[in-house]
Amino acid sequence: MVLPWLPLGTVHRAVIGSMEAVLCGLKSIKRSCHNFCTAISRDVTYKEMKNLLNFKSIMLIGVRETWEVLEYGKIPRSVNIPLDEVGKALQMNPEDFKEKYHEVMPSKTDNLVFSCLAGVRSKKALDTAVSLGFHSAQHYAGGWKEWVTYDFSEKKQGN
Repeated sequence: MVLPWLPLGTVHRAVIGSMEAVLCGLKSIKRSCHNFCTAISRDVTYKEMKNLLNFKSIMLIGVRETWEVLEYGKIPRSVNIPLDEVGKALQMNPEDFKEKYHEVMPSKTDNLVFSCLAGVRSKKALDTAVSLGFHSAQHYAGGWKEWVTYDFSEKKQGN
């Protein structure tokens, strides 16, 4: 649209300025969509969890309460760090972490996977870890409930 009372150069600058604003807005949307989409893809399925545990170096952190783990069990190779300790644990001195959790403290580039009973607490732990700079973190949304179901079924079938 050309506004007859404005000189042509003014209109062009206004249009270009508007286009730049739109493009900046799109970049902003793209960035937030990328972050949002990345967060969505951070869910790990049961099969992916089995593969990660069997073939890759990950730290699986179970965020259920200690009594839950003692009473019901845990996913093999998982380290129990209750949800209310996750933020503090991921900021600990490495020696203190090792002493408390009997594992080497993960670095911000390590592959972390959080699990809980059914995916609610592990998602909160994931959000905490990402906010602390652990950008390779994921969570096993099916949690202990799903793990036990599939694991029992596989053992029953002899897989």
